[in-house]
Amino acid sequence: MADPFSEVASIDYPIIDADAHVYEPPDVWQARVPAALRSRAPQLVQTEQGPRWSFNDGERVRPIGLMAAAGASYLGFRPSGLTYEGMRRGNWDPAARLADMAADGVYAQLLYPSVCEEGARMFGDDRTLQLACVRAYNEWQLEFCAHASDRLFGHAVIPASGIDDAVAELEWALRQGYRGVLVSSFPNGSVEPDAEDDAFWARAAEAGIPVALHIGSFHADGPVKQRRFDPAAVLPRAATSKSGANTVPLVARLIFSGLLDRVPALKVLLVEANIGWIPAMLEQTDDMFLRYRWFTDTVASLPTMPSRVFHRNFWATFMIDTVGMELRHRLNLDHVMWSTDYPHTGTDWPNSRVTIARLFRGVERSDVKKMLHDNCKALYRLDHVPDRLPV
Repeated sequence: MADPFSEVASIDYPIIDADAHVYEPPDVWQARVPAALRSRAPQLVQTEQGPRWSFNDGERVRPIGLMAAAGASYLGFRPSGLTYEGMRRGNWDPAARLADMAADGVYAQLLYPSVCEEGARMFGDDRTLQLACVRAYNEWQLEFCAHASDRLFGHAVIPASGIDDAVAELEWALRQGYRGVLVSSFPNGSVEPDAEDDAFWARAAEAGIPVALHIGSFHADGPVKQRRFDPAAVLPRAATSKSGANTVPLVARLIFSGLLDRVPALKVLLVEANIGWIPAMLEQTDDMFLRYRWFTDTVASLPTMPSRVFHRNFWATFMIDTVGMELRHRLNLDHVMWSTDYPHTGTDWPNSRVTIARLFRGVERSDVKKMLHDNCKALYRLDHVPDRLPV
């Protein structure tokens, strides 16, 4: 008998947010990297346009603005000029974060960076500098999450300086208790897969942890290149990335590389690209696979349908995606997870419950529970998170 979701008041289980962010405090890198590297490590610099993050002596500059937008109206979004004094403390203060989560009806969060969201190459291509900055962030994130280790869970950033460094940081992260890792390039350090990457993928699969691919990463020219803020380019770039445009080619490369046949237990997590595009991509991918697999010799490296590989090996997070809900019967609903994107501009904090009510109305209640609780709990093995809220 159908049991459709109709109101947020019926949710009697903890909501787990599959994609939220910290906004790193000003001293994360300056307080942690060796003294000889501090002049090139990320630091906050004052400019006429307000404070900005500088990477590797200004090789890359990032303003404070849209990634710390929680609580602002659409009319108040500012691409630059925001200060730490002007943003919510929940961006970087774990006690304040828990208060903000309570206000939004969220029990637990899986966390990603903001200042270094584009990945390890944000820090520069110098190996020594990059490794020091990666470790500084990963150590700080552990301390942030330790404030509420049953409710805050981070992803360790993986360096892009070669396969040996990637595996080494993965091993370190596993020893520290990380439940997921974030890559911004293939483990070999480039944006193209290589056979040597399998050492990393196999270890992640053996450990049973998801490897996250967040939108905004896998840049061919590397994020250390200057990208000036261009109002005319922001909206089309944001619209297409949130529609899966940047993620689709990456998914195709992973599937057709044969990786997921060689490492069938690997868990790949697509973050913030939403889900409405998935059925259309898989339909077309399957069709072209059946037509082209022989003359491309793909039949040898991919013995099963691409859609089957996707449904088995890929998970995905989404925020607002009513198209995805309409097409949910063509998704693996055990691998789909809702998120807030706090504190970035995608968040509806502190009114996520209004978004939930609109997004899931009419969807089977058991399926809603999967997307708000069960799937995230299973993927990250959060066995300690209760199945019911206290009365």
